[in-house]
Amino acid sequence: MTACAIEPSAADEDDSAPRAGCTITADGAYAARLAQQEGSWYPERWTLDGPEPYAVPLPGNQPEEPGTEVQPMGDGRVLIHRLVDGRHHFALLYPTGPGTGELPLGAVECPDAGTSLRLLPPAPGGGDACALAVGPRSSVVWLVAGGAFGPERLAVVPGRCSGGVWLDRGGRMLALDRELGGRTKAVVVDLERGGEVSPLLQIAADSDDRLLVADPDSGLILVGSDAPSPGQERLGWGVLGSTLPVRFPESLRLAECTVTPFAIQPGLVLMPESCGVALRIDGPLGSWVGVWRPRARGVCHLPAPEGWLAGAGLWTQDGVLRLPYATGEVPCGVAEVAVSWGETGEHGGPGDAGPGDPVRDGTAAGASGTPGEPAEPDPPEPVVARPVPLQQAPLGRLVTK
Repeated sequence: MTACAIEPSAADEDDSAPRAGCTITADGAYAARLAQQEGSWYPERWTLDGPEPYAVPLPGNQPEEPGTEVQPMGDGRVLIHRLVDGRHHFALLYPTGPGTGELPLGAVECPDAGTSLRLLPPAPGGGDACALAVGPRSSVVWLVAGGAFGPERLAVVPGRCSGGVWLDRGGRMLALDRELGGRTKAVVVDLERGGEVSPLLQIAADSDDRLLVADPDSGLILVGSDAPSPGQERLGWGVLGSTLPVRFPESLRLAECTVTPFAIQPGLVLMPESCGVALRIDGPLGSWVGVWRPRARGVCHLPAPEGWLAGAGLWTQDGVLRLPYATGEVPCGVAEVAVSWGETGEHGGPGDAGPGDPVRDGTAAGASGTPGEPAEPDPPEPVVARPVPLQQAPLGRLVTK
């Protein structure tokens, strides 16, 4: 049993983004979710890289708690995180004929029930899995699957951390959003150098700057920051290693909606402005899907497939957006959307906000706030200090110039 060397804290209130309906491996081969049948919860693994998707239930000896975390591994097994009597237990699940095999991995002991510990997004390669434990003054990154002798402490980071984005294909560089001194800034944790911490985002001295998603191939990142609109977070984009500041397109500012990026099109080296970005949009009309890319003038709004596991999905390298869904008739399905970028505002059509440069002084032309609404003229952009260029972050070596 490994002791959790952090101070107790409230539950993970810093991670305010809506939770996805399932978790997908970095290569898109497998997914896992907590499914429900007749009031009982159980883990379920989806295979996504075959001729057609299929699900394998992995029930244990008793139903799981609703908050139990599951995560697919690269070999098809499913990592499960259970909280039992203040201890965070981890195990790998796998199908064994009609039953479910379980390989215990050990536990992290957090005696106080208020201590927060959650799984980080699937690591590249799929062989390891990490978790983040958060205290009021420090946070700990744990290796909970892939180690030789149970959970291993990889890094201790001063401050309260949230988020979690992998910045490379090797699973070495992890970005976290750290709250320290009353401000939240994205930092980079080098897991192969004893958890060395270095700054990533410093858009303005008094702004809160979070990293939401990143693509290691192109270097494209989506950030959330209140630098351009103090007190109100806005979505912006930048490129790791670039000399240009973060830009905040008006097209990503949707009235009365929460916009959460969840996937970036991979493989477009040296072409960050051409990468498709998938958005989960939550508003008064429910949840739907948006697609956007930096060179576009607006967001293209798409209806989500029935039963969409909201916030889950991935792009293929050739630009097809795959969205997992489950209904009574199709318990395991994937809807594929081939986006025609000529219809997302670049050459007219839905989402077009009018002629002109899609990015002007750090903002872009407006887009409709809800599906079907006509676009409105851009409001005046507030004057803000020039953000610190991203080349000042110690990540230039990770992206192709």
